[in-house]
Amino acid sequence: MYAVRNVTEDLIWVGANDHRLALFENVYPIPRGVSYNAYVLRDEKNVLFDTVDWSACRQLLENLEFVLEGESLDYLVINHLEPDHAASIEEILIRYPGIKIISNEKAFLFMRQFGFHVDDHDCIVVEEGDTFSFGRHTVTFVFAPMVHWPEAMVTFDVTNGALFSADAFGTFGALDGKLFADEVDFDRDWLDDARRYLTNIVGKYGPHVQLLLGKAAGILDKIKFICPLHGPVWREDLMYFIEKYDLWSRYVPEEKGVMIAYASMYGNTESAAQALAARLCDKGMTNVVMYDVSSTHVSQLISESFKYSHLVLASTTYNLGIYPAMHNFLMDMKALNVQNRTVAIVENGSWAPCSGDLMQEFVENELKDMTVINDRLSMASALHPEKAKELDMLVDAILESMESPEA
Repeated sequence: MYAVRNVTEDLIWVGANDHRLALFENVYPIPRGVSYNAYVLRDEKNVLFDTVDWSACRQLLENLEFVLEGESLDYLVINHLEPDHAASIEEILIRYPGIKIISNEKAFLFMRQFGFHVDDHDCIVVEEGDTFSFGRHTVTFVFAPMVHWPEAMVTFDVTNGALFSADAFGTFGALDGKLFADEVDFDRDWLDDARRYLTNIVGKYGPHVQLLLGKAAGILDKIKFICPLHGPVWREDLMYFIEKYDLWSRYVPEEKGVMIAYASMYGNTESAAQALAARLCDKGMTNVVMYDVSSTHVSQLISESFKYSHLVLASTTYNLGIYPAMHNFLMDMKALNVQNRTVAIVENGSWAPCSGDLMQEFVENELKDMTVINDRLSMASALHPEKAKELDMLVDAILESMESPEA
């Protein structure tokens, strides 16, 4: 059965939702599912913008059959070749043998690598700034390399103001009928998934996102719809989400607050983290979150590290090193370019506590533009009353650092 929705009178969402997939890219948990967005433009020529994951191909085909009303597809525009969007290309080529494919040179290279028989069809290779008319609608192509694959581009319909933004402005979460961002409480129900999506998948490529935003700056007043390949379509308050992307891609903290990430074997380091959180809140800083790095998926840790201005890394010492789960978090911070944060350190160890030195060395040498607070809480096995002064000094140092203009 078809399940479609109109973006405009002649632009129709023909994608699908997936609640069966547990791990996006076989890495990131998606308990709320995910959408695969594809769009059909009904014009003098019928145009399909991107396809869907292979698991959703049947739904796409049913949607196309309904929307096209017996007509054929004339053009397939491919903005991004990642298989969750491109896996159904071959099926489209088989079902619509007369279709012409529009994309860029690198994208066609990837199509051939994936084994799609594109050379049996007319391949229209576009360059940055090229335009193409489908009748009433004219589109232009803007390249977006490394957002987050090298062939990525976006397509802008200069007629109706629709920006087909590829993976930019996407988010985890199935749509389940609600196509538009203004049909949901985005700030409450979607923002965390949007941040987790961007920071983990595109976070490493912040400068490339900035480049794309710079290109879009000249047409901001002309963009009426943002049509991503995952998540809801934006037709109202577009600057709300654009400004979020600007912050995340510049590695600017979204909020002044404290994220405490702790690694605890038997609960003693966790107890110290709880005491730290209580004292912070008691002194007025209540924007505090805590995560056990052993039981929290690292994608959530990365997302929260992008959100908050201050990070507390609390780790027991393990095999004369950093506790493995904490070390994995640090490695992901490096891989995803987390930077421009203030970091406080709490270390534990029963006979040779050294995790503090190792964490500080990693933060200062492997991450960019990080400030490590000099005051450190160091404990042996458990936090005892005589350590209360050190704990209070660390709290005061965190709060003092928040008062600086840069915080």
